[in-house]
Amino acid sequence: MQLVFKDPSFSYELLRVLGYAASGGADIGECLSTASRIQEGDFESWYTEWSKTAERVEALAAASLARGSHQSACEAYLRASSYYRSAEFYLHTTPGDERGLPTWEKSRSCFRQALKLLAYPCEEVEIPYEGTTLPGYFYRVDPSPTPRPTLIVHGGYDSTGEELYFMHAFAALQRGYNCLTFEGPGQGSVIRLQHVPFRPDWEAVVAPVVDYLGTQPSVDPDHLALLGVSFGGYLAPRAAAYEHRLTACIAVDGLYSFSESIQRYFPRSFAEPSQTQEQDLEALSLAAAEALMQRSITLRWAITQGLWTFGVPSVYAYMKLTSAYTMEGIAGQITCPTLICDGEHDQFFAGQAKKLYDALTCTKSYHLFSEEEGAGEHCQAGAILRLNQEVFEWLDEVFSQRR
Repeated sequence: MQLVFKDPSFSYELLRVLGYAASGGADIGECLSTASRIQEGDFESWYTEWSKTAERVEALAAASLARGSHQSACEAYLRASSYYRSAEFYLHTTPGDERGLPTWEKSRSCFRQALKLLAYPCEEVEIPYEGTTLPGYFYRVDPSPTPRPTLIVHGGYDSTGEELYFMHAFAALQRGYNCLTFEGPGQGSVIRLQHVPFRPDWEAVVAPVVDYLGTQPSVDPDHLALLGVSFGGYLAPRAAAYEHRLTACIAVDGLYSFSESIQRYFPRSFAEPSQTQEQDLEALSLAAAEALMQRSITLRWAITQGLWTFGVPSVYAYMKLTSAYTMEGIAGQITCPTLICDGEHDQFFAGQAKKLYDALTCTKSYHLFSEEEGAGEHCQAGAILRLNQEVFEWLDEVFSQRR
């Protein structure tokens, strides 16, 4: 799908934020007006224009709040949060850009302002984790202690805890589910403030989250699902393979081998390191990465984002580390019902979702979203309502069998 921009990355990121109009994270006119002012392929222009829009909408929110118009203020703060997230998106392609952290902080601040005005009760939580904590938001259908089915949601390679509200938490609340969204290593504030990079054994991350929910009277432990978004399509199934307190797992979209999806862009010698000296591979990987980043905005962003969130000093180190992120020999250990989502035109992980589905031995479902229905992009960007329709109808059916 090409939207305003010819560049696939700019087009996809515009579709991503525009799609949140369905969940209160955008207004269509604001997005299209902003996009019309952005120069094709220009990161600085992208940052400048999204920042201007975010600042203007944040000011609208503050004015509404001062007038006592709480609903209007809530809506505007949510949109401003989403626009600040979009403004920050490409800043990490230039390591050390000092605007990244304050722009992200504005996104988080606006979101937390909105939470105070949200119709549903929501609590900012800190989940104990290996000597520190993981940040999360625990959304509840109502203030009562009535045990309810609960959905845990985490992101992937770049999504923030705030963005997860627009993706799935809003839909969970509308359907009577509590929802806990959280950020783990490599994500959100955990990488930005705590500087903790990704780890492949994601069960060590999810277990403390499940422990926390076990202390909450409003959570039904027999109806507890985990959903992972994008790169989370590897992380969530990996956790489910070892964390058997989960009663369902959803991958949006499924990912079997992260290294496979990355290495297809690099010379074949990386898959056969014994054929080449280590120092040669270091030089080759750097040269290959520089060439790729020159001709593709998507790859420039993906490589620089990976170096940062995986906490590695070189492209070759990153390439080596990704090999640990695979479901080979692990997928068969998942015992809970699992839904694998896929996009007909998934430009990041093409073929990976079906490969993961085929490796599963548990009760499983596979749903391929099509271009014709406007849902064929990675993680069904621009089709959030359609995605959640399938996710929650599947989850309703799975949970109904446990009553």
